[in-house]
Amino acid sequence: MTAAAESAHPTQLHAAPAQGFRRLGRPVAGEETILPPELQSLLVDLHRLFEPTRRQRLAARVARQAEFDAGVLPDFRSDTRAIREANWTVAPIPAALQDRRVEITGPVEPKMIINALNSGANCFMADFEDSNAPSFANQINGQRAMRDAVAGTLSFIAPDTGKQYALDPASKTVLIVRPRGWHLDEAHIHIDGQAIGGGLFDLATFAFHNAATLAWRDRGPYFYLPKMECMEEAQLWDEAMAFLEVRLNLPIGTMKATVLIETLPAVFEMHEILHALRGRVVGLNCGRWDYIFSYLKTLRRHRDRVLPERGQVTMTQPFLKAYSELLIQTCHRRGAHAMGGMAAQIPINSDPEANARAMDRVRADKLREVTAGHDGTWVAHPALIPIAREIFDAHMPTPNQQHIKRDDVQVSRDDLLKPSIGTITQAGFDNNVEVCVRYTAAWLAGSGCVPIHHLMEDAATAEISRSQLWQWLHYADGRSSSECLHLDDGTPVDFVLFERALINLPSKLGDRRRMPGGDKVDAAIALLDRLTHADTLEPFLTSAAYPQLIDTAV
Repeated sequence: MTAAAESAHPTQLHAAPAQGFRRLGRPVAGEETILPPELQSLLVDLHRLFEPTRRQRLAARVARQAEFDAGVLPDFRSDTRAIREANWTVAPIPAALQDRRVEITGPVEPKMIINALNSGANCFMADFEDSNAPSFANQINGQRAMRDAVAGTLSFIAPDTGKQYALDPASKTVLIVRPRGWHLDEAHIHIDGQAIGGGLFDLATFAFHNAATLAWRDRGPYFYLPKMECMEEAQLWDEAMAFLEVRLNLPIGTMKATVLIETLPAVFEMHEILHALRGRVVGLNCGRWDYIFSYLKTLRRHRDRVLPERGQVTMTQPFLKAYSELLIQTCHRRGAHAMGGMAAQIPINSDPEANARAMDRVRADKLREVTAGHDGTWVAHPALIPIAREIFDAHMPTPNQQHIKRDDVQVSRDDLLKPSIGTITQAGFDNNVEVCVRYTAAWLAGSGCVPIHHLMEDAATAEISRSQLWQWLHYADGRSSSECLHLDDGTPVDFVLFERALINLPSKLGDRRRMPGGDKVDAAIALLDRLTHADTLEPFLTSAAYPQLIDTAV
């Protein structure tokens, strides 16, 4: 339990809380409608049944990472070879998810939800995870917005302009919800004195309020499952969903899931993950930004696999191309969708030429995806939907491309771990520092999705920047300082360079009053400084920053 949670006072709900359930922190207006006693009891049972296994799986991650740090490389499992080699397919995909050619994503904020569901995208992934800062107010208000969206009653009035937003009743965009990953706690809900898993809380709360309505409409509920590392973690999600289906009087398999393959260990277990969820899984997604972060984190002690600066780590890098093509082959062999990755660009209205170049990059990326065999793709901004749709419509006349088996793909362990060619520039180093600070400051102020230099940054892209800084600066740990990395101009990549970047940062940030989380910049700098100097790479920025979010935003 965090110090903040220890000192918090239980919220007084209108009804007596369920046995073993305790709400910590300041009240959120209207939360009693989202956390009624019936849901509290469900959360208590869910926690007691699945929390021990969640803790075991997190401990297994730590043990496995210690092996990687000692020199072991990730590989395909020998004990699951029979699953990979056997002929089987996943359950049939529902009609509402047959065509997913363009999906938009964003945080669970009313304006975002309305705009996304009205955008014309095939699907909207409403995100309780990487693009959401998990203050309890955000979690509760997000669940309320989800409930109202499913009911068709969600509306929003912009406080600064008075503009009104409402759902289009003719919208056909399918809702998919991403709960938090296994590694994140929900510090404001304790059961038997222990924080409930954030993912279990998000999953159960959404299902409690919306599953029956969505099932009646043949619209789910549908979920995106993040950051798992092995088939056992997939099994845990499957069991939790089955438990909720029984308690909510839904047929087993009603809840459908798409799994984000966004960790390096998971790419070696894609068949196994599909098999563990075979009664409900509908696809895998190339969560490329988190995947790059996981590559950095998993191989952080492997001096021969240091990546160049973030801008040079594109999907044409051999290890990312292998990952994408293996995912397509695996999914289509098993009857599942192979979803492409995020286009993070946002329109540059002030510079038509720069905007044209950015949109050309989007077109090239989506053309690469559809011609490789992906069944759909992600965009971060509604303006990119027509671009992505035009390309997929031109090259994918069918609802999906499961008929393209990619039997030509032959991917080995070494292909998935292949070192990248590239450099580190002064601009690339400084940009990592700036993105980390800007994003963390906004996150601490309650915003999990932040436009920075015409890219929509979320936790995954901030994690790439943070983990790269750590790995570059700790490259010479235990060795002579002369063995450190160097910029392309010969400058040593050391803590002198890092401190200089921090000193020069205020001139890049400009007027803090005009930036999201401007009053949190000093706290963000202090956190980045501490995490970067630490002897061990912190597994997740969001976990390290969460105690401050509890104190300041709940």
